[in-house]
Formats: sequence, structure tokens, C-alpha cells
Amino acid sequence: MLLALLSLSITLTINATWLYRLDIQWLHISRTVGLSPARLMHNYGQLLAYLELPWVTNLQMTDFPTSFTGMVHFEDVKRLFLVDHGVLLVSLGPAIWYLRQLRSRAEQWRLLRLTQIVAVIPLVLAGCMAVNFNGFFIAFHQLLFRNNDWLFDPRLDPVITALPDTFFLHCFVLAFVLFEAGLAGLYWWAHRAIQRA
Repeated sequence: MLLALLSLSITLTINATWLYRLDIQWLHISRTVGLSPARLMHNYGQLLAYLELPWVTNLQMTDFPTSFTGMVHFEDVKRLFLVDHGVLLVSLGPAIWYLRQLRSRAEQWRLLRLTQIVAVIPLVLAGCMAVNFNGFFIAFHQLLFRNNDWLFDPRLDPVITALPDTFFLHCFVLAFVLFEAGLAGLYWWAHRAIQRA
């Protein structure tokens, strides 16, 4: 159930194109890169298609060439995204079945302590992120990637100028909020069942 909730939060964040559209305005990305918002969204859509669709094997962004090391990094990111989507597909069915079993047995109370304990983890991570996002961002990449190909050179991989650190900060915040909201929903459901009983 927790894997389903985590992978769902990540998947929803990955596909939150509305967030990038907002950041184009908030962070003045269009002015920085010299492309219109529509053109940026077109390139962003091409990037997401490559990262999320197994049958898209070549990354071709209209306005952003990609270096060899940049391509290696995007291949690593694609692998992680596909693993996340696989985990969601595999875990969602059992998670729904488990929740139905809890309801049929009137055992929703089992979720109370679990959700309280797990809810602390994103809060701790969010605290670390708030104190030093750059350090958090570096540690995150060192944990997930086996190389330093994520350190893009804007001259070789200009797409990095269209994906500023603050955009990734907003992505992390959204993922944490979605995960916490899911836990809060489970807690509320369990608490309400107890009150009814």
C-alpha cells in the first residue's frame, strides 16, 4: 500500500506539466532561454515522452541538443521512471485489495499508527530540503545515480537552463504534499471508521 502511494505520488508529480507551465512564468524561464512558453512546453513534452514511454528510444528535443553524458543521464532517469511506473502497476491492485479487506473486516484502525509513523519521514526530508536544498539535491543524485553525468554543462546541454533548480524544488514539494495527502486520507478514513463503530 505504501509503495503504491509513493509511486503514485511520484507519477503524478512527473506528469504535472501544469507545474512546469507555471514555473515558466514564475521563474522567467522563457526570458532566460529565449524561447516562447509554447516552445518550451513542446520541448518539455518531448523530454517527458522519452522519459516515460518505453517505446520512445531516442531523445529528440527540437531546440535543445543533448551531449553524450547528458544522454547517459537521461537514460538513467528513464530507467528510474519506468521502475516507478512498474512499481505502481504491480502494487496498486494489492493495495486496493488490502484496503477492501480492512473495510470488510472493520480493521481500518490498523492504518492509524502506520500512517502516523510514515508521515514523519517526508516531514524530516522536507526539513532537510528547507535548510539546504542544494545539499539535499546533491545527496539525492549521489544516492540514485552511479556517476556524475547529472552535472550538466549548459554549453553542451542547454536544456539545463530550461530546468532550473527551483523547478526541481517545486517538484519535490509537490511529491511530498501528494504523499502526505494520501497518508492523511488513509488516516481520516480509518479514524472515521472508528468513530462510526
